[in-house]
Order: sequence, then structure tokens, then C-alpha cells
Amino acid sequence: MSGVRGGVGVPRWARTGRLGFAVLLVLGVAATGCSSDEDPPAGAPAPTTDEEASSGGEQPSDPAPSSSAPPVDGARAQVVRITDGDTLVVRLDGSGEATVRLIGVNAPEDGECFSDEAAAALTDLLADREVTLLGDESDLDQYDRLLRYVEVGGLDVNEELARLGVARSRAYPPDTARQASFDAAEADARAAGRGLWAADACGPATSVEGDVVIVAVLADPPGSDEADPNAETATLANGGGGPVDLSGWVLKDTSSSHRFTFPEGFVLAAGAQVVVHTGCGADTATDLHWCNQGSLVWNNDGDTAYLEDPAGNTVSTFEVEP
Repeated sequence: MSGVRGGVGVPRWARTGRLGFAVLLVLGVAATGCSSDEDPPAGAPAPTTDEEASSGGEQPSDPAPSSSAPPVDGARAQVVRITDGDTLVVRLDGSGEATVRLIGVNAPEDGECFSDEAAAALTDLLADREVTLLGDESDLDQYDRLLRYVEVGGLDVNEELARLGVARSRAYPPDTARQASFDAAEADARAAGRGLWAADACGPATSVEGDVVIVAVLADPPGSDEADPNAETATLANGGGGPVDLSGWVLKDTSSSHRFTFPEGFVLAAGAQVVVHTGCGADTATDLHWCNQGSLVWNNDGDTAYLEDPAGNTVSTFEVEP
């Protein structure tokens, strides 16, 4: 059974508005569940946007063989364009253009809160710059994208995105050589309420009478998870003095496909808890059902649960240990 530990439930982050984020960005640049179908076994590559949309998962199942020799580690490359908050296209000497997926971080997807800001931050850091590409264990993902750490002027861009609060630190084994630094950078952004960790990052924060937090995630219950997906659960608690209407709130993991939206009219009473089961079933005041199809939700090898208000602001997080 996988161990879990409670991350700090943070129903109210220190506010850093859009202007504050812009200043921080400029300073940053100047300064330098059980294993599901979508989650990689050891040795699988980092996530891709394409498969997130097509297969409902964040990671490809197997790396694709390279049709040509990979560039030398530490190769210099010219940035051609930014695709999104964690993907770019570069020109390699003698090898034409290549798409690079940043290792160890995950920016919001297109259409999600802060996706535009993430892409803008990466553009400000890298547009028309010459960069250094550094590898880890994996070379390519199944879409032939290079999996790399990117450095410019001595700055670790992957880490800087986490520090600016425009991308989350996300480990994709076996490419984890710098993950501790990325985790620390994200923790710094969280503590400062920076970027997507600001209470109003996605619009006015929802006003609630009590603090609703994620208090537990059971990622690896005894027995076969596939046989009983309802044994895989996440538990939320209202520690405040009044009821909280959770209509439209979202519980999610680090993938782009696992999203549970609380039903319209669902109210969590003061002092009450609600258990969200991965499988299907009849909802009650104390038990709701994700009814996720095709895979389980929470990864046995480590995951993060996020609770967001209807605007997309992060209200609480919980770390699931492997």
C-alpha cells in the first residue's frame, strides 16, 4: 500500500495580482493512483500535449526509437518559436528543426487558467535566443520530441518557470536528476503566492465561510484497484464554521485529463467531510463518484491532488507519496 502524506491545505494564498506577477517575471528574467493507462512505467518519457488531447492521458506509454542520432548533450540551439508553456521549437546545427519538451515541469494546458501567462513567460525567457540543451535518461518521446533541460545565460529555464509560478514541478521518472531543485522552486512560488499560486490568479477568489482542504488521498488501496476502482479515493474536509457550496469546484491530478467537477448544488456542511471515489456509484452527501472511464486516477508512484474554485484558483493541494 502506498503511503500518503498531507500537503499543506492552502485555502487562501497570499495575493499577488497580475501587475505583481509581471514585475516578478521581469525580475526573474533579469536575474537570470494507482498506475493508470496514462501514467508511465519507469523509463517512460515526459508528457506531451498531443497525447493528452488524443488519448486522455498525459504521458505516452513508450518512448519511440530515434530515426537519427540524437544531438550531443549540451548542444547549442537557436529558438525558433514557443509552442506553449513547456514546449518550444529549436534549430539545431546540421539537423534542422526539432521540438523540445521541457523535463520536470508541467505548464497549464491550452484553455486552462494561466496557460497564456505560461507561454508568455517562456517566450520572454527564450524568444529568439540561443540556448543549451541538456538531457537526462530519456532522449525522445513518442512524438520524436527532445526531452531536455534548457539553459540560457546560465539560467535553468525549467526551474525558473517553477519559481515564477507559471508551471508546476512534476517528476516523470527516470528523468528526475534536477527534480529536487524544481520542487524547491515551486515551494518558493507557493509561499510567495506567485503566478498561478496567487489567490486571484484566475480571477476573483471564491469567498467561503470555511476552509475546504484535501485531507487524504488513497492511491493504492488493498487488493486489486482495477477490480474495485471505488476503493481509490480522495477526501475533502470543511474545517470552517459554515457550509460551503462546492458547485463547479474542481478536483484534479497532475495530468490534463483527470478532472472531477463537483455537481451543481453540492454543499459541504461545516465540520463535514466528503469522499470522492474514482469509480461509479450513487452520490450522497458524504460520498461522490468520479466515474472515471478507462483508467484509475491517482498514481502509486507519486502524484499531486489539486482543489480549484470555479474560476480555477488553487484552493488546496495534497501530495501523494509513492
